[in-house]
Amino acid sequence: AISVEDLTPTIASLLAQSNMTNGVVNVISRHTTTTIVINELERRLARDMEDYLLKLAPPDERSSSPAARDGILYKHNDIDKRPDGEEEYRRCIENGWNMDDPNAARAWRDQEPINAHAHLLSMLLGSSSESIPVVDSNMVIGQWQSILLVDLDGPRNRTVGIQFMGFA
Repeated sequence: AISVEDLTPTIASLLAQSNMTNGVVNVISRHTTTTIVINELERRLARDMEDYLLKLAPPDERSSSPAARDGILYKHNDIDKRPDGEEEYRRCIENGWNMDDPNAARAWRDQEPINAHAHLLSMLLGSSSESIPVVDSNMVIGQWQSILLVDLDGPRNRTVGIQFMGFA
């Protein structure tokens, strides 16, 4: 499922605590299947967005998603064939997965979601971060604009990075 979370109130609260009056707020997603966007937060629009995006890249037929479509098979979701190559093997090792141990390799594969469609949608949306100007202690966004975390493979527990650069 695709979910949308409004980050604006949290960022506004953190901005007030920071005492920054002028500068910029950078917001970055820490996940490859989420994006940060500035758009209107309206629940019917969020449902339209989900419907539209899932038509562009429907979930694999092996997915547990109710939107999964027969005949859709993404190579990324061939979990039993991964890691595929030395580079992916090295990344697994660097992230604490001992791929030489069959039990650890199975545990890694078991926790990997069937989510190629979410990666593809993230690339299409192309927005893993946003920079928002701050003037006179207020974020400079439009009346109907909100800073949104769009989870393309969720809802799951997600985190974002927020950095304030400026002066009081």
